[in-house]
Amino acid sequence: MTHSSQFGHLVHIETHEELRLYELIPNVVWVFDIDKHGWWWGNSAAVEFWGLDSLQALIDKDLSGDTQGARDRTLQTFELAVRDGLTVDPWTTYPNGKPKTLLMMHRAVLLGPERHRGIIAYINEQVNMGEQPENLLLMEAMRYTRVPATTFTLDGDPVVENPAATDAYNYLYNQPLDEGMCAFVARFADPAQGHACLQRVQAGEEGRWDFIMQTVEGPRRHSVDIRRTRHPLNGDFLFLMVEYDFTELYEALEAVESARAELHDIAMKDRLTGVHSLHYMQEAAKAELAHADRHQQVLWLMFIDLDGFKLINDNFGHNTGDEVLREAARRLQAVIREEDLLARIGGDEFVVLFAHDNTEADATSIAQRMLDTLAQPIHALGHEAHISASIGIARFPDDGKDLESLLKAADGAMYRVKKSGKNGFVYVRG
Repeated sequence: MTHSSQFGHLVHIETHEELRLYELIPNVVWVFDIDKHGWWWGNSAAVEFWGLDSLQALIDKDLSGDTQGARDRTLQTFELAVRDGLTVDPWTTYPNGKPKTLLMMHRAVLLGPERHRGIIAYINEQVNMGEQPENLLLMEAMRYTRVPATTFTLDGDPVVENPAATDAYNYLYNQPLDEGMCAFVARFADPAQGHACLQRVQAGEEGRWDFIMQTVEGPRRHSVDIRRTRHPLNGDFLFLMVEYDFTELYEALEAVESARAELHDIAMKDRLTGVHSLHYMQEAAKAELAHADRHQQVLWLMFIDLDGFKLINDNFGHNTGDEVLREAARRLQAVIREEDLLARIGGDEFVVLFAHDNTEADATSIAQRMLDTLAQPIHALGHEAHISASIGIARFPDDGKDLESLLKAADGAMYRVKKSGKNGFVYVRG
């Protein structure tokens, strides 16, 4: 089951390898596959949490006994995460058959080649539910949770806070606040955002918002949940702020996205010469050919095979050969326009797709300039190398209506040049 159209904006995690950074996070992190209703991945902390001995045991864990209600809530969490970007709520799980209530954050993703719907679950607090009276339970939960929780007056002055909040913001108690700034606003990395948030609360608004908070550890990304309440003794209006730190999750997701972007860039460029790759050419050519077809334009594609390159590798070595390829690519790029597409498609073969309507005379002139510039000696690693090129030229749409057929036609024309003595160019229909 794929969901690429409906959820195309979500991060797509194709392999477990992309999640290796989560092993650096001490908290429990797992990835749940909604469509197969089972775990897709978990870090070491998650495997230990479930009392298992391997990631595969987590993936193979039998969840067929889950109720429909459990399945429905999982799906609802995914849908909320799609809408809101991040959900934060308590869940009760049963590792080793014992109930544990967890404060969990979820982010929606797509998983694997099938693009299954999935959620990354990040557990930043475990609340042990015992048999204590409810009021004591709530006090103990607030005392021992690592989530900062603070009650403020509507003026932004703290009334009571738990130890986690004290630890996070104790630097504020050792310095005077700026004039006109309250303790609530002082927690924000951007005081203007703090003032705006306080005004919303004073106007009666409740909600959950994400901010950069200036904690004792430096700037941290917090999901801030604010609810109105009243003082139990005098009835004054107060508000409770609970802060969920999702910095590690955010940074891990950023790292995954950065790695994906880097891999995409690698796939789009030839690593040796720096020109485009065949993969990029295949993607870009679709748009160029479709545009030319709509506007009834003629495009030209050149298949360029360097002559004499094997001798350079044999006589001077592959390092020299690599430098010759880099210089040949630079010379070809200098001949064509910036908007034309030059790609190395393997070995000593290059392809050029011209981006605009050109005449045969234009193509002939460019092909001759390519031969002239490649004929100049190449000085590489102390050697003087000499190459030429055999060029086959195909015309769109007469010689092919897609990139594959144009490449095949131009390749055939290039071999005719090879057989007739090399160092020249010929048209498919020439």
